[in-house]
Amino acid sequence: MAVKNFNDVNSTKQGVANTRLFRGHSSVGRDFADSKLYDIELVKQDLLNHFNILKGEKLENPNFGTNIWLYLMDPLDDETRNAVIEDVEEIIGYDPRVEMDSIEVNDYEQGLQVKVSILYTGYGLGESMDLIFDSQQGLMAGPTQIYSSN
Repeated sequence: MAVKNFNDVNSTKQGVANTRLFRGHSSVGRDFADSKLYDIELVKQDLLNHFNILKGEKLENPNFGTNIWLYLMDPLDDETRNAVIEDVEEIIGYDPRVEMDSIEVNDYEQGLQVKVSILYTGYGLGESMDLIFDSQQGLMAGPTQIYSSN
């Protein structure tokens, strides 16, 4: 896959100087002098942003976001567990840069714990993320583990 880094390309020389696939910005947990994100870090932040938005909150796109926040105080029976799994699968399926590998949903003190493994398309890497949906503290991302998907 040929990738151009637009900072390194001029009108006389076309080449691939860098293999960054995705480039973006985030102000979450950063100062504004360094808001750039690249590749896996950007994809992961986009997914976390998606999980932080309740369906219906995004203007002009009411189907964007998650309903997991509505299930936090419900008993974790099969119906609730399946609804959470479907919601996570929908969010992962929304982003073409990742694929679902596995998912596990558990009770948590003040909410739900979702352990999800995703595969980053085009990188040959996967990541296991521990997402905690807490009714008091919001979304917390626990420790992650990156692994080879080959």
